[in-house]
Amino acid sequence: MAEDAQSKEQEATKASAKGFLICLTVLCLVGAAAWFALTTGLERLPSKVCDGAVERDVVIRTLPRTRTAEEGATRRHEGKDLEFSCHIYTSADPILSGNARVDDASADSWFNHYGGTAGGDSVRVSANGVEALARLDRDSGSSYVYVPCVPRGVRASDASESYAVIAEAGVIGEGRVSGAALRQAVTDFAYQLLKHTYELAECQGTRNLPEDLPRYEDK
Repeated sequence: MAEDAQSKEQEATKASAKGFLICLTVLCLVGAAAWFALTTGLERLPSKVCDGAVERDVVIRTLPRTRTAEEGATRRHEGKDLEFSCHIYTSADPILSGNARVDDASADSWFNHYGGTAGGDSVRVSANGVEALARLDRDSGSSYVYVPCVPRGVRASDASESYAVIAEAGVIGEGRVSGAALRQAVTDFAYQLLKHTYELAECQGTRNLPEDLPRYEDK
């Protein structure tokens, strides 16, 4: 009788341990699923996206949470025809995209095109020759950045005005934030594209680009 009782007790202990392991496994699976749901496709992107041009944190600040995200970059031509573009697609539909290129334009003509004749109010900041502006009437956070640059192997006299690297960026669809926060995030994205393209162009002369641009006022 004692042996039967001991045997039943051992079987009960094994069943209890087995049940505990099953519960633990289920909890781990639920926890993993919850973690996967709470993290986003943006957080699983490389720490620097688009060939190392842009910090992932800037993308996370700009786009809403999404299960999956895809990033990519394209570089075309060289010298005065250099172009660099970057995009981040999400399963939540919104897209963040930008383009930076060497162009023949002065700071005044750049501003007149993007901030003046384009219509609507805009906010503008500058630092060490870098100019940035964003339109106040755009939900996409459309932003534009400018810095003088004569690319390697090109003569400054070849331009009708002056050579520069110009970047523009925006969100297609709804961003993670809106208003001033979205304008700032998109401008930071555009500025990082500009700095990357400035290096690719091997701009002549010495100009230390600031780490970050001044913040827009909250308008």
